[in-house]
Amino acid sequence: MRLGVLTGGGDCPGLNAAIRSVVRHGNGERGCTLVGFRDGWRGVLEGHADELTSDDVRGILPRGGTILGTSGTQPHRVDGGVAKVREALEVHRLEGFIVIGGEGTIGEAARLDVPVIGIPKTIDNDIRGTDASIGFQTAAQIATDLIDRLYSTAESHNRVMVCEVMGRHAGWIGYTAGVATGADVIVVPEHPFDVDLACRRIREVHALHRPFSIVVVSEGALPVPGSMPIPDYALDENGYPRLGGVGAVVAEEIGRRTGFETRVTVLGHVQRGGSPLAFDRVLATRLGRTAVDEALARRWGSVIGIHGAKIDPTPIAEVQGTKTLPPELWRIPEVLCE
Repeated sequence: MRLGVLTGGGDCPGLNAAIRSVVRHGNGERGCTLVGFRDGWRGVLEGHADELTSDDVRGILPRGGTILGTSGTQPHRVDGGVAKVREALEVHRLEGFIVIGGEGTIGEAARLDVPVIGIPKTIDNDIRGTDASIGFQTAAQIATDLIDRLYSTAESHNRVMVCEVMGRHAGWIGYTAGVATGADVIVVPEHPFDVDLACRRIREVHALHRPFSIVVVSEGALPVPGSMPIPDYALDENGYPRLGGVGAVVAEEIGRRTGFETRVTVLGHVQRGGSPLAFDRVLATRLGRTAVDEALARRWGSVIGIHGAKIDPTPIAEVQGTKTLPPELWRIPEVLCE
């Protein structure tokens, strides 16, 4: 069997571990030929591909990023793109694709109507059909470590420190890092925030506990309509807002309304980089092996996820949409500011 493999969307720690697992299990143990496409679906459209062997993936387990490269290209948005994907199956003599991607990449796979198996990866952890996506645990730990470092400087200067983390539609990183660091206010996309309530909570912290505070803001968070300005986001190649900057606006509003000295730190792409934690390496390895086994059994059209301790496929049609924080998680005082 010949299988295509690609990584699409934003990079994250653990992608190389997944590629390594697919190639080692497929090529080294099950006798498959793996064809790696460069830069996600763009490589499929442009024919940029090479066969991968176990030698090609030696030593990449601890490396961040992806040796295949990635992009946000979506074939259905490209003139003739869907037909080119189907042509690629014939040109490279493939029976199907193993796609390692996030909500957009896997959603694109569902639209193309080709044999595909998805492996969920995204630091946002917003893919349905799995308890955890590759990269999330590492990104959340990076955010936690860096917010921990803000405490000492906040205390030294009696400041409010606002930390902006990633999270477009789902606040998994913000919630996890915020709770893990004991943040005083956590702002997530699932719940519109009232900056006046956040300021009231900050004043209470400064009056009753200590003269500094920590605020964690997810990049996709939105205020209660009309309560404060929001950034004017530019659009990316697919028409989605390029998020980033809401933390600075929140910091400015807090400083103006409370009179406390306020600073902002934007973690940005540092959350995507570096070596994956053991959890993400093991998760990627398990998901990759199962994806190959499902392909060999010709059980196409699924996303391989972890549920508890078990690795199971879920029909790709059932994982469309965003997995957001459930209310029992965001209904806490730090998020509601009540």
